[in-house]
Amino acid sequence: MKAAFSLLFPLILVLISGVNGQRRKPSRRPTPPPPEPVEPTELPPPLPPGPPSIFPDCPRECYCPPDFPSALYCDNRNLRKVPIISSRIHYLYLQNNFINDLPEESFKNASELRWVNLYNNRINKVDKKVLEKMDSLIFLYMEKNHLTEVPSSLPPNLEQLRLSRNRINKIPPGAFSKLEHLILLDLHHNGLSDKVINKNTFKGLKNLMQLNLAHNNLGKLPPGMPTVVHQLFLDRNHIKDIPKNYFKDFTNLAFLRLSNNELSDKGLPNDSFNLTNLLVLHLAHNQLSSIPYISTKLEHLYLNDNTIEKINGTQICPTGLVSFQDFSSDLDNVPRLRYLRLDGNQLKPPIPLDLMMCFRLLQSVVF
Repeated sequence: MKAAFSLLFPLILVLISGVNGQRRKPSRRPTPPPPEPVEPTELPPPLPPGPPSIFPDCPRECYCPPDFPSALYCDNRNLRKVPIISSRIHYLYLQNNFINDLPEESFKNASELRWVNLYNNRINKVDKKVLEKMDSLIFLYMEKNHLTEVPSSLPPNLEQLRLSRNRINKIPPGAFSKLEHLILLDLHHNGLSDKVINKNTFKGLKNLMQLNLAHNNLGKLPPGMPTVVHQLFLDRNHIKDIPKNYFKDFTNLAFLRLSNNELSDKGLPNDSFNLTNLLVLHLAHNQLSSIPYISTKLEHLYLNDNTIEKINGTQICPTGLVSFQDFSSDLDNVPRLRYLRLDGNQLKPPIPLDLMMCFRLLQSVVF
């Protein structure tokens, strides 16, 4: 009996430990740490004030370089408002902050500003009293803000005005009328439509060299465009046709972008791009089925991603085709085209011989 009990005792212990294991209470899950406190605005906190500057009027939240006393660097500091700007400041850097307005108090002494960078903030409106005092301002950068209209009372000596990547759908009458010195106007990636731009919108821009209206909601080429421009960007709109002789008076135009529109052969008069000084023409991502007539001076032509099926070099050649006997003749009078892009169409190799005979200076053809 004792021998039997001694054999059963270990088995009983195993069974008891198994039952106890089944009755064991599950371990508690660790309590998650409390969430970190968040500002009511859910924006990163402003950077702590820097060390005192040698300039008593330098805001502690900004940096005043000792070797550049006319500059004030307040960029990338998570600022919510503009500090008081001293009268000695000519160059003001406020980009990459969270500023939503430009109070008059901050700029009451800043009458000598020449360069203001407000890129990537949250500004939705500019008080005209702020800009009226900036007669010396030459460069104003306000890209990537929340503006819904072009600011009025712009300083008359502006040379560059950058307002891209806003929400602009309104241009007040006469907004650009006094900007005779403006060289660059960038309005790309906004909400401009045909009803916003009229024949007087750009009146007064006598020296404009670059106008960027790309990536808007234009369905047609705007009226009253400044004919003095050298570079014109109209890509990524919904333009369907070009009125006859529209570009006739654009005697300085050297660079034209009309890619990513809805242009077709029907909406393109034969000599639309026969411009004396045009060097670069972008017509990619449209609905063209043939190559338009071009000037002998054109050097770069982009026609990729259209619906072109065939090429007739004789028809598109701006000069008469030379024969093989004259192939080594003077190159001064042959078309200047050097780069031609045709990929993304319905063409099949090889490249037509008459095309190469016409454009003898071609260095690259993407087919």
